[in-house]
Amino acid sequence: MRIGILGYGNLGRGVECAIKQNPDMELAAVFTRRAPEKVSILTKNAEVCSVNDIEQWKDKIDVLILCGGSATDLPEQTPKYAELFNVIDSFDTHARIPEHFDDVDAAAKKSGHIGIISVGWDPGMFSLNRMYANAILPEGKDYTFWGKGVSQGHSDAIRRVEGVKDGKQYTIPVESALEAVRNGENPELTTRQKHTRECFVVLEEGADAAKVEETIKTMPNYFADYDTTVHFISEEELQKNHSGIPHGGFVIRSGKTGWDLEHNHVIEYSLKLDSNPEFTSCVIVAYARAAYRLYQEGQRGCKTVFDIAPAYLSAKDGAELRRTLL
Repeated sequence: MRIGILGYGNLGRGVECAIKQNPDMELAAVFTRRAPEKVSILTKNAEVCSVNDIEQWKDKIDVLILCGGSATDLPEQTPKYAELFNVIDSFDTHARIPEHFDDVDAAAKKSGHIGIISVGWDPGMFSLNRMYANAILPEGKDYTFWGKGVSQGHSDAIRRVEGVKDGKQYTIPVESALEAVRNGENPELTTRQKHTRECFVVLEEGADAAKVEETIKTMPNYFADYDTTVHFISEEELQKNHSGIPHGGFVIRSGKTGWDLEHNHVIEYSLKLDSNPEFTSCVIVAYARAAYRLYQEGQRGCKTVFDIAPAYLSAKDGAELRRTLL
C-alpha cells in the first residue's frame, strides 16, 4: 500500500513512524502547507510536496492520511480530498461527527472512494469498547475517564491567557470515582466529580500570577466546571519535566444480568500511553489498511470504526488469525 500524509506535525510524524513498522505499507509522499524544502522527514525514499501539487498524485497513492486539526482543517479537508483519494482522519469533535460523516460520505460516494473518519483512541478504540460493552450488557451504565495525561486543547487554552508564556495541562481521573465505578456501585457523577485538572504555567515577565490563576480557573468550557490546580514554574522545569505528550484513560461499563438482575459485571478497557499522537497514529495506520481492503472489494462511501470488521485491520490473513489469536 502506498500511503500519503497530509500535514507533518506530531500526528504526521507519528504516522511516518507507524508505517515503518508495517511491511505491507510504504510512505509515498508527505504534503505540507509549508515550503517543502523546509520540511525534513525521516523516510529516505518518500517525497515532500506542496499541498498545492496534491492532485498530481491522484493515481499514485492508495490511502491519504489527513493529520490536520479537528477545529478547522478536517471539516474542510476530508470531504475535499475524498474526491481524489481514499482518505482517513482522526476527527475528534464528538458532537459534530454525524455531520462530518454525511459530508465525507457524499464526497466519497460521488468520487468512488472510501473515507474512514474519527479514528484514534477516543473516538476510535474507546468508541468500539463502549459499543461492545453496550451490546453485551444492555442493562447497565457507561463511564469514560481520561488521563492522567496532557490535554493539548486545554494546554493551548492556557497559553492564550494574557501573561502566560507557556504551559501544560493534565487531566486526572478522581480516584474515588474510578474505584466506585470499578466496584459496580453505578454512581451518578458530575463533571467535577470525575476529573480534576492540573496546570503548569510559565509566566511572562511582570505578569500578575493571581490574575492569571483566576483567569484559568474561571475559564468557561475548559476549567470552570473542574477542581483546577495551577502551579507556576520556570521555563527550564517545564522543558525538563513536562515536554512529553502522555495520555490514556478507562472505558468502563457496569451492568447486570439474570432474571431479576441479581448479578453484577464490570467490563474495563484501559490505555496508558507514553505518546498520545504516536499511539493515535498506530490506530490510524491499521485502519488505513482496512480502507485499502474495502476499496479493493468495491465498497464506497464513509465508514467509522463501528463498520469495519477487526480482521481488516491486521496484516495477518484469516487462517493465521484463527490459529494464533482466536
